[in-house]
Formats: sequence, structure tokens, C-alpha cells
Amino acid sequence: MKVIVGLGNPGKKYEDTRHNAGFIAIDKINDKWGIPVVQNKFRALIGEGRIEGEKVLLVKPQTYMNLSGESIAEILKFYKLTPEDVVVIYDDLDLPPGQLRLREKGSAGGHNGIKSLILHMGTQEFKRIKIGIGRPEPGRSVSDYVLHPFSTAERPLIDEAADLAAAAAAMWTKEPFVKVMNQYNVSKKQG
Repeated sequence: MKVIVGLGNPGKKYEDTRHNAGFIAIDKINDKWGIPVVQNKFRALIGEGRIEGEKVLLVKPQTYMNLSGESIAEILKFYKLTPEDVVVIYDDLDLPPGQLRLREKGSAGGHNGIKSLILHMGTQEFKRIKIGIGRPEPGRSVSDYVLHPFSTAERPLIDEAADLAAAAAAMWTKEPFVKVMNQYNVSKKQG
């Protein structure tokens, strides 16, 4: 079984915010593959189904971003899985809005959801699909920025990136992650 995790914050208040790029990507997987993420278990909304014949578990932790790792650790323990079976989709301040970057491992890079995952899984070695959200303008706090909705100009870029993140996660169910990285780690042409 493959576990595809989208990070975000639960509730209507945060639904369309930058910090919820991971949730948006999980919704795209649901739309394409018909795997409803509605079962409330392990302090997460989960959905079980198949992508290209491979059994998958889609996960939207409901613990709020800073505690995401608690939910994922429970899932891994229950299903007897390892971090090798997980890919995490989340927002990244260091990428321009809508750009994708895939990595096999790495530090938290200041992302509290990833810090929690590293803490609770006991490793930095899990696959990541990062969706760029850009940085706030000078003088604006990062927490204010990530908890606000996308601008009108950003939204189509994020939707496109979430579609690509969903496609990359689906490809990972059948292909080695290195091959997925080679296909999806392509910088967007500017202008």
C-alpha cells in the first residue's frame, strides 16, 4: 500500500489558504481517481482506493499543520508500513507560486508540518512533492501569509501545480520515485 499525504489545516476557515496546497492536491487525486477522502480515522480524513491497480491511502491530517506527524505515525503503525511507503504533498515558500519540486528526503526547511513528520516518523527519508506558494512581501509575517487565501493571479497556478502533484503521486504508485522526479522536476518557463 502507498500512502499519499496532503498537508493542510482542517476547517472552512483554512480551506483555500496557501498552507492547504497539500489538501488541494489530495482533492485533485479524489476527483481523478474517485477515492473520496471522508473517513475520519487516525485523526485524519482518509480514503482507500486504487490507482493503476495499486492500493493507496489518501490522507488529510486533521491535527493542524504543526501536529501532522502524530496522525501519520498512527497510520504507519496500524498498517505496518514504513516511511518508504509515504509521499507528502505540501506548500513551499521557497518556490515561486505554482512551481513543483520533488525530493526523496531532506530537512524540514522551516516547515512545521514537515518538522512534525520528521519527529514522529524518526527520519527525514520520505518522499516529498512541494508546491510553490512564493514568499510574502517584506514586512508581512509568514504565518499571516500562509494562512491567507491565494490571490486571483496565484489560484490558476496553484490548481495547475496541484494537478501535476496529483499526477506525480499517481505515477509513483507504479514507477520508482527517481523516475517521477525526473519527469516532474522541470522548471516552468517564465514569461
